[in-house]
Amino acid sequence: MTERYFVASRIAGPAATLAAAEAHHLAHVMRAKPGDRVVLFDGTGGEYVAEVARVDRSTVQLAVLSHDPVERALGVAITVACSLPKGDRQRWLIEKLTELGCTSVVPLSSDRGVAQPTAEALERLRRTVIEASKQCGRNRLMQIAAPRIARDFFAQPSAGACRLIAHPEAAGSLRDVLSERASPQNAPVDYVLAIGPEGGFTDDEAQLATGAGWTAVNLGAPILRVETAAVALAAAVALMR
Repeated sequence: MTERYFVASRIAGPAATLAAAEAHHLAHVMRAKPGDRVVLFDGTGGEYVAEVARVDRSTVQLAVLSHDPVERALGVAITVACSLPKGDRQRWLIEKLTELGCTSVVPLSSDRGVAQPTAEALERLRRTVIEASKQCGRNRLMQIAAPRIARDFFAQPSAGACRLIAHPEAAGSLRDVLSERASPQNAPVDYVLAIGPEGGFTDDEAQLATGAGWTAVNLGAPILRVETAAVALAAAVALMR
């Protein structure tokens, strides 16, 4: 695949400008010269073939040659709401959810949660989304939403969505639930998947969720880390489509 770069502002004309980290990478790492061709995307869909017109100190000016409306998104929206793990495990989680085609991630603050995402940490995760999108060919960015309190998030109505909460005490298996939802008459418009922190959601949180219409699913006997559970659940939904 041709080298891909993210343009922070919407591309809407014959010219585009790369700035900040994207300009640095193209100009100083790839040592681009006028006439070199790259692929651009702005996160709103489709991609553009462009040619380097001028390399400045902190920006790269490009001439947009053509637009390809290609989409590599799933046919269903997947929101992953989870208590974020610590350290570099956050970055790995966001990278893999981006590759799987998830639509958005909602960091949850739960009773047993430890990592509390700061504004700076969330911005780093949004940069991870861009880097992962460049690598995997996504043209629409996965969104990192503002953190939510788990109890409030569970109580929020979501008409038409299949809402699944991972809970080790759940009687229903993930396979059974997804098999039921796979039939055309039961296929939801989107999925919302909730994964708790190390130690899982408390029984009170899980009961609040199921009382609000969520379906509790058991991911199996092994105890999974947050990021493993989130990726496993998202992959099961994404690859079913």
